Amino acid sequence: MHAWPASEVPALPGQGRDLRIHDTATGGLVTLTPGPVARIYVCGITPYDATHMGHAATYNAFDLVQRVWLDTKRQVHYVQNVTDVDDPLLERAERDGVDWVALAEKETALFREDMTALRMLPPQHYIGAVEAIPGIVPLVERLRDLGAAYDLDGDIYFSVESDPHFGQVSNLDAAAMRLLSAERGGDPDRVGKKNPLDPMLWMAAREGEPSWDGGSLGHGRPGWHIECVAIALDHLGMGFDVQGGGSDLAFPHHEMGASHAQVLTGEFPMAQAYVHAGMVALDGEKMSKSRGNLVFVSRLRRDGVDPAAIRLALLAHHYRADWEWTDQVLQDAVDRLGRWRAAVSRPDGPSADALVEEVREALMNDLDAPAALAAVDRWAARQEQEGGTDIGAPGLVSRTVDALLGVAL
Repeated sequence: MHAWPASEVPALPGQGRDLRIHDTATGGLVTLTPGPVARIYVCGITPYDATHMGHAATYNAFDLVQRVWLDTKRQVHYVQNVTDVDDPLLERAERDGVDWVALAEKETALFREDMTALRMLPPQHYIGAVEAIPGIVPLVERLRDLGAAYDLDGDIYFSVESDPHFGQVSNLDAAAMRLLSAERGGDPDRVGKKNPLDPMLWMAAREGEPSWDGGSLGHGRPGWHIECVAIALDHLGMGFDVQGGGSDLAFPHHEMGASHAQVLTGEFPMAQAYVHAGMVALDGEKMSKSRGNLVFVSRLRRDGVDPAAIRLALLAHHYRADWEWTDQVLQDAVDRLGRWRAAVSRPDGPSADALVEEVREALMNDLDAPAALAAVDRWAARQEQEGGTDIGAPGLVSRTVDALLGVAL
């Protein structure tokens, strides 16, 4: 599966500093010190109802992570998956009377278009669950051989008790885990499981549903969590720098994935930091596919909204915050974009050297994009009120905003 084209990232004078970011597992800020190549895995979409603003906010957060790393003169090895076979996708295809493969391909193509328009840097490896199946099967077999998996009526489950570190990503108690498991794709009430929280690794073939030859596992398809583990281990290995996604993935997805990987390898942790973006609401409710209260990037683009304004609307909120999309949020972003473009359109202006460092400082401090926007706002206000004589300043501001915030002026 191919990703989308990369926009050029301008080089800035000087060099950025190491990123301090909130780690869900420890509950506090950690300073990331990757080697020459920083490694990040971000969980991708299940391809239906793409791309809504909740998606866009999540991928914007991890695009900022990449940009901070690039500014430290590191390379970035970024991997993202596509869950192109899963119950919600199959249910949507059946509801709409369309082929599930065609639906997945159509929505993935739309996602690529939206990511390109928003200038999100693409992953080096963009892997679908279906294409990962040949690598998933031996991992499930190994877990079974290790005594960490068991058969239940043909389905293969992972035993969470096989990982002594289970629970150390989300830090939730058993009752909270059980509740979220039921809400987020698990089956804690299934009779016969060793532990209600045990997640499925391999689902035996069901009539009328797609399945693949799983060798000794029989025909079926993979569970949700092992899919990402197989892809991450294959392309990044253990101990990579950031595991990212929305806050609703901390449990069960990232918790279970970490346990799978840790049992498979005998190493801990799977990732140096587990980083989660907040949720976006509309009309007082979390924006979600199940509720249908979605604002789509593609629809805004069709309505003539500049993608740079959409990106500024996302950047106006701290990535960890839960916030609500409104018409005013978008209008504020459109107005800001207009002010910034007017400010950099002049041939000279106030010195921007300090601005570069202000934006860097804001972003290295837990991706504080609102503080970065405020710094650019102050420069634009000085440009409007006082002007300046530095002929390189407007260009430097444009490059800074492009390189670090992904907004083309």
